[in-house]
Amino acid sequence: MKTLCIVGLGMIGGSLAAGLKQACYEGKITALVRSPASGERGLELGYIDEFSTNAADLIPTADIVMLAVPMLSMHSQLVAIKPYLKADTVVTDAGSVKTPFITDAKSVLGSLARVVPGHPIAGREKTGVDAADPVLYQGRRVLLTPSEETEDDAIESVRSLWVLTGANVETLEPEQHDRVLAATSHLPHVLAFALVDTLATQQEAEEIFRYAAGGFRDFSRIASSDAVMWRDVCLSNRDAILDSMDRLDVHLKKLRTSIANGDGQAIEETFKRAKKARDEYT
Repeated sequence: MKTLCIVGLGMIGGSLAAGLKQACYEGKITALVRSPASGERGLELGYIDEFSTNAADLIPTADIVMLAVPMLSMHSQLVAIKPYLKADTVVTDAGSVKTPFITDAKSVLGSLARVVPGHPIAGREKTGVDAADPVLYQGRRVLLTPSEETEDDAIESVRSLWVLTGANVETLEPEQHDRVLAATSHLPHVLAFALVDTLATQQEAEEIFRYAAGGFRDFSRIASSDAVMWRDVCLSNRDAILDSMDRLDVHLKKLRTSIANGDGQAIEETFKRAKKARDEYT
């Protein structure tokens, strides 16, 4: 089996390692980490076989390299690993935005033949290897967005890794991925952060949070997500997120007008359409 090197042993990368170990992955799993403490913890938990803070120690023997780092760190990590990559090493990632990663990979590596961009549609608000979960990806979608250059065996190598964790793997065009995820994932996170920040700056903030009901807790849960990661997502997928925000703004203004005018029918119709769409989705 192939040697997998995970760059960035946080919750996402750690969960991949943990899921593969639970599935009895026969290859070797290594981790290129920034902090030796996370590598030591990964060894202690049994998720990895070896770690290092030096790319030269691990990348030359890796058959697959998984970049599980914030979006704005992708370019620097590609630069760091490039000198040590074997000609046939597959490079993949777990970032939330695909087009910028493809651009970075093309510019740094010169070819996308062995590059398989990917995005697991799963996650939690906690960070670090201690937040890793071996069943995080079971039954969840993983989207791969290979280019026309990408070789079939490279795609299969990455697909088989995710399948082993129990994930359902699908392929999507990179631009479509970024538009869809802007609306269904990135925008909700932006809204949750904005709402909680708005309430936190109000004079009655303490009372607001004290008496908040379960609905607020459910909606605001994702505002506990990693701020650096989501900052990078917003900057990396800026145009698509702004488009989704503008579309929402139009609908919010219509709903505000209905409420201001006391138009109960329009309010109810909006809520009914939303409920129908949500019920069909779930």
